[in-house]
Amino acid sequence: MKGETKDKFIIKGLGGKKSLGGKIAVSGAKNAVLPALASSILFKDKFCISNVPDLKDVESINMLLEKLGATVEKIGKKKYCVKTDKVKSTTLDEEISKKMRGSIALTGPILARYGKVSFPHPGGCVIGERPIDIYLNAFEKMGAQIKEKDEMYIISVAKGKKLKGAEIFFPKMSHVATETIMLAAVLAKGKTTLKNCALEPEIKDIADFLNSCGAKIKGAGTPTIEIIGGALLKAGEKVYKTLPDRIEAGSFLILGAVAGDNLEITDCSPEHIKVLINVLKDSGVPVIEKRNSVAIVGNGKIKNKDFKCIDIKTHEYPGFPTDLQSPMAIYLTQVSGESLLFETIFEGRLNYTNDLVEMGANITMWDPHRVMIKGPKQLKGKELVGPDLRAEFAFFMAAIVAKGESVINNTRYIDRGYERIEERLSEIGVDIKRIKI
Repeated sequence: MKGETKDKFIIKGLGGKKSLGGKIAVSGAKNAVLPALASSILFKDKFCISNVPDLKDVESINMLLEKLGATVEKIGKKKYCVKTDKVKSTTLDEEISKKMRGSIALTGPILARYGKVSFPHPGGCVIGERPIDIYLNAFEKMGAQIKEKDEMYIISVAKGKKLKGAEIFFPKMSHVATETIMLAAVLAKGKTTLKNCALEPEIKDIADFLNSCGAKIKGAGTPTIEIIGGALLKAGEKVYKTLPDRIEAGSFLILGAVAGDNLEITDCSPEHIKVLINVLKDSGVPVIEKRNSVAIVGNGKIKNKDFKCIDIKTHEYPGFPTDLQSPMAIYLTQVSGESLLFETIFEGRLNYTNDLVEMGANITMWDPHRVMIKGPKQLKGKELVGPDLRAEFAFFMAAIVAKGESVINNTRYIDRGYERIEERLSEIGVDIKRIKI
């Protein structure tokens, strides 16, 4: 695994001009590829996946699989095959897992297949409390016993036994928890019913593929999912194709709204970011939807003061994504009037706004969940450090909109979620350089 980089980016701002244009393609979804790779544990034969983005998190989960004893082979551009028939360990590497929240997706499949799994509290972005009780309670209901020792969770079922089907109600909608427990139930004995499930399209997409390989999953993409457990799956010649990353598509679309004129975001699914498209249209952004792309055309003719202010309240899918909240804050600094930004999911996710105020934004924090943003305001360049993945992309956006030069330190977050970000932004007109350190 590559070491953590300390590279920095230097971005020369456009000073409020809307000059970005051309086409920028969307990569495969990070939130789909991680549980898909975790599902390889459920297969008795080779599991292959295509349209895999080149991200730190993908590298990390592949390293976790290899340390368990799996064989991970890159067989072409953006395509991997995983064989898990020689897995010997059921303990997730502590160092990698502590840096990556998505590592927990492996726990369900490992526990279901081998009857035990050990792992540390998973890491990831610092965006408020992210307890794992929702996973532990589900595993207990499925017959597992849980112990904690030396800062590791040790989960197991009785020797010779399997996880058993259960009715599980999630206290809150959780994308990763829904996927992790759904994967565990594929090999459990009997019927598992999951209620108050997350509705993200990635969940239905992977469930459909697993069903084509022998799983019995019903209702994925709805609040209630039923799984009849069975034997190990068989892929044969089937290849799972990772669907487009809707958060990346939305990020680029918001960037186009503040700094683009004729910009097309390709290889995406507009239906998956419908709420964002509608919000931007309501604000006055000229958005054009096509089957597999979305474009902003003629945006340079519209002055920022003519865009309408809008209130944003984050919500689980299909509501406004929490992962697009911070990029949207940059847009709101550039429109006329007062907008309320209400983060309902994570209590620590608005702290980045302090840096935006130092760049010239007019933002008042009412409480840890709500800020008022008044615009339009010309931002000025600043040296920045992103506190999490999405806020770091928001800082990229702020630097692009700003007058003058900005420096963004610490590429650890951006490289986890946006593939070759500097190359792709350069292609649409951003003056950006990565400085290797």
